[in-house]
Amino acid sequence: MDVLVQGVLDAVRLLASGDEDTWSITALTLRISLTATAIALLLGVPAGAGLALGRFRGRRIMLAAANTGMGLPPVVVGLFVTVLLWRSGPLGELGLLYTPTAMVIAQAGIATPVVAALTAAALQQVDPDFVVQMRALGATRPRALAALLAEARLPLLAAGMAGFGAVVSEVGAAQMVGGNIEGQTRVLTTAAVLATSRGEFSLAIAFGILLLAIAFAVNLAVTIVQQRQTVRR
Repeated sequence: MDVLVQGVLDAVRLLASGDEDTWSITALTLRISLTATAIALLLGVPAGAGLALGRFRGRRIMLAAANTGMGLPPVVVGLFVTVLLWRSGPLGELGLLYTPTAMVIAQAGIATPVVAALTAAALQQVDPDFVVQMRALGATRPRALAALLAEARLPLLAAGMAGFGAVVSEVGAAQMVGGNIEGQTRVLTTAAVLATSRGEFSLAIAFGILLLAIAFAVNLAVTIVQQRQTVRR
């Protein structure tokens, strides 16, 4: 218990001192995770909308696959991306392995099924006649779809938040495809694991506090937006 208390105190002092390495790792973590989340939204929202609104053979299987993807182990994604980017792999010539780009690819692969599944679930809760009514009023199909997405904007915002939460806190895939290289691919999760293995508990706790602060900030922002939208209604 004394070790934990002392670790927290040392972590607070470390963060307050503005340690350059700590904040550099934090900045890289945010850059990678936010980029991956943006890609997941660009891919997952249209995919989820197609699964929710489309009527085609194999739709239920694809919905089940998207829902299964929500629980996809990050290590499996990391292994798949590593094989793709390995020197002898299909994309090995690009030289992306052990780079931030590889980490973005892996994290996007983790977050996209989460966003797609939650988007599909959100849109399925909207009145099924909504698009029909919009089309009857003269709206084009893209405009009707845009109105539908606007109607479900709060659940979609929650889907983006869930995707971000899934990637900012994962360590397996980041370690596999990034290599935890100091100054290049070291993020908060992998840095915390390394610090713990070295017995540097104060540093590990500092990284943990930063991760919690990031998660809280994201959830706070989403909550504020949701409450404002609720009041307007």
